[in-house]
Amino acid sequence: MPRYIPLTDIDLDNPSLMIDSEVPPLSIHATALARIRAATEMMESLSRTEVARADGVDLQHIAQAATMLMRDGCDLLGVLGIQLRALPAKL
Repeated sequence: MPRYIPLTDIDLDNPSLMIDSEVPPLSIHATALARIRAATEMMESLSRTEVARADGVDLQHIAQAATMLMRDGCDLLGVLGIQLRALPAKL
């Protein structure tokens, strides 16, 4: 596994945000959890919003931000999974 793994992003030839695959698993987990929790909280707030009163542009911005946070969290969990599979199996 390469040391630096780019986050899923828009199509760019030179990604600027990377995951360091040598960071301890607990750090990767905590970072993933923070992003997924933030996206979940945004979507929970949105679910309590009266759609008829909501501004379409605001809804789009919230959805884009939540998508980015969830994608980051999933990328981090993917690296965590690779790290865990590389550990020796415990009996």
